[in-house]
Amino acid sequence: MTTLIWIAAALVVIGVYLSWTAGRLDRLHSRIDAARAALDAQLLRRASVAQELGTASVLDPASSIVLYQAAHAARQAEEEHREVAESELSQALRAVFAEAPQVEAVRQAPGGEESLRELTEAVRRVPMARRFHNDAVRAARAVRRHRVVRWFRLAGHAPFPLAFEMDDEPPVALGDRAGH
Repeated sequence: MTTLIWIAAALVVIGVYLSWTAGRLDRLHSRIDAARAALDAQLLRRASVAQELGTASVLDPASSIVLYQAAHAARQAEEEHREVAESELSQALRAVFAEAPQVEAVRQAPGGEESLRELTEAVRRVPMARRFHNDAVRAARAVRRHRVVRWFRLAGHAPFPLAFEMDDEPPVALGDRAGH
């Protein structure tokens, strides 16, 4: 009789542990979903502001075309090509705003100050949103690698979380403005 009680207690403890681990994993997956939504919003905001700047006639024609095309491509990219398109937008932003005189010329144009402020904020927020997303992915991956999680299939049918890797280095001239 005592053995049955110990077995029942052990099964309860194991059940509680498995339930707690499954709940933790579920919360981590929810955190990934929320972080991905925030990242998507920041990427969309950055692309929208860049596209707006590309059509606002505050840049020279070549810069306008480069910026508009990169922003449009980032907004229209399929999920499997999104990281590349977003990286290309980062490169276009760095090319267009490589030097402070270009930034100053945009600032002097009508509406340019507001556009630059919005772009600077968007460019600054993308790396933070990406970092939050990738931290959530890293935490979920760490839990999913445990044997117990794999053996009991506690992740269910949720896909293995993937980090979002892109070039998010801001243009130096905009980065300088963020500090002022």
